[in-house]
Amino acid sequence: MAVGFKVKYYWFQIGNGDFLHAFFSTVAYNLEKQQWGSRFPVIMNKLYQGKVGKKEIKNAIEELEIIKNELKKFTPDRIVWDIEDLSKQPPWGNDISKDITDLSNYFVTSDGNDFITIFFHALEKALEINSGIKIKSI
Repeated sequence: MAVGFKVKYYWFQIGNGDFLHAFFSTVAYNLEKQQWGSRFPVIMNKLYQGKVGKKEIKNAIEELEIIKNELKKFTPDRIVWDIEDLSKQPPWGNDISKDITDLSNYFVTSDGNDFITIFFHALEKALEINSGIKIKSI
């Protein structure tokens, strides 16, 4: 089942749900000291629960900018596939591209695009058209 961001009638494909959960798990574990949503409440709480309203899009963009900059400080081996089961590993293990240098560029969508870039595009589209954003499965 494909997961993505929906902004009105715009669709931004991500990949499968485990992949998206890994991004949130990685952020919570490495940037929030395992306290889910403690630093990034809009993205980690509201969006993870399914949606962010149009009034909070600017806050989500600011949070994502901080997340991106701080993930640059972590090597790829700091990936957390599932914060609820730290023994779980990505299906590809440690076999990753040499282009992945840190956690800010670790996540790549099923279309081969940088996840954080796509995330920014979705948030910017929501801001542009004065809309909220939702996580949807299709």
